[in-house]
Amino acid sequence: MFLEGIDETVRDSGARRVRAEPKATAHLFRVLDCERPAASTSRHALANIDEVVIGRGSGFAYDRVVRDGCRTLELRLPDRRVSTHHARLVRRGAGWKVEDLASRNGTRVDAAPVSEAELPDSALIQVGQTFLRFSGGLSTPADSPGDIDSGDLMDRPTAFVTLMPELFSDLSTLARISGANLPILLQGETGCGKELLVRAIHERSGRPGKLVAVNCGAIPETLLEAQLFGHIKGAFSGAARDELGYVRAADGGTLFLDEIGDLPMPSQVALLRALQEREVVPVGATKPIPVDLRVVAATHAPIDALTRQARFRDDLLARLSGFRFEAPPLRARGGDMGVLIANVLRELAPDRMDTVQFESEAGRLLLSHTWPHNIRELHQCLSAALVLCGDGPIAAEHLSEGIRKAADTLTSTPGPSPGPRADADVQLREELLAHFAACGGNVSEVARRMGKARVQIQRWMKRLSIDPTVFR
Repeated sequence: MFLEGIDETVRDSGARRVRAEPKATAHLFRVLDCERPAASTSRHALANIDEVVIGRGSGFAYDRVVRDGCRTLELRLPDRRVSTHHARLVRRGAGWKVEDLASRNGTRVDAAPVSEAELPDSALIQVGQTFLRFSGGLSTPADSPGDIDSGDLMDRPTAFVTLMPELFSDLSTLARISGANLPILLQGETGCGKELLVRAIHERSGRPGKLVAVNCGAIPETLLEAQLFGHIKGAFSGAARDELGYVRAADGGTLFLDEIGDLPMPSQVALLRALQEREVVPVGATKPIPVDLRVVAATHAPIDALTRQARFRDDLLARLSGFRFEAPPLRARGGDMGVLIANVLRELAPDRMDTVQFESEAGRLLLSHTWPHNIRELHQCLSAALVLCGDGPIAAEHLSEGIRKAADTLTSTPGPSPGPRADADVQLREELLAHFAACGGNVSEVARRMGKARVQIQRWMKRLSIDPTVFR
């Protein structure tokens, strides 16, 4: 089960338990059915598969069979525009190719119609109104399930639902940690869903008190300690009555310190003492007041670099880092885009989930966009699209100009050379350089952030002439 313990260990010859290393594994994701965007999605590992056969069925179904020694994954899609025998993926050496089986509506790879084509990593395959995502080498824990349907995970908090194999394992660990009283530090880019994780952590903690959120960068430094620890009447000009402060308001519950990296150094000292002693002294008071709280902190800033620069106290960082979790950006969750789109639609238009649809071009744009502003950008995009489309399907014209322009840049062909590949390489190189700068040149951390196997990052480094040592 998703939230139960995942034991990624094996025994070596000395009977000592060691952690099994994740392996780079090819996967096929069923990402989005444009006519049924609220339908479940799925992931299928291709490690022990020779071919994938795709065709129409009355409902979604999959089966793993062996015929004449050929290990086959059969996928049946409830898409009226998919032919009974539509397409197949075939293993070719270390890679894969796709073949159209003379289908009525054809097969597309990254928007281009194909009869047969090699599949690059992260290729977007369209059959009928359904989009599939091929991933050539995702980092995959040893005991990750070979097939998983998002519909089997919907009783979990939405923040804990994923089809990405390594994130699946990491979120299972976070779910277990949520029930303990350990402080948690969430890291990740702005807008990647850290707030959703905090709410899920608090729900699973079982603590009876409130979840109290504090944006550490939004409170003036002169008022921060009074806001955090409270104050007594008359403590300063304007203090007309006693105030609990955020920390005491979270007594018995969870204190969420958002953007903890922006906390001024003097307030870091006071916060460290409160966490160590489990008590606060309100401004103007002389006696400490005990508090019982669980702290979850979050930051998009490179917090370890801030400690090396003496801009953040390392003893406070150690106190906050009972458990660390890196929330990946949307661009590293290509296989989850259908899940995320459905979650946002349920939030924005719960009464329209049986009727909302996408035109296939709009679906392709949503799945091809890199989402630099993450879930926040996706939320705003779909919010506007639902208004603009009225009672009809969401079309490309209902999406933001930025998304349409980004797609035009990637698909433009200025000359006889393969422009899309060149443009994509420029974008990929810039993304990699940004990650290496944030991670201090750590290849494994970059792979983790991008949701890729370490070997894939190394291939890109070689092809794009990136030297990680310059960032150390």
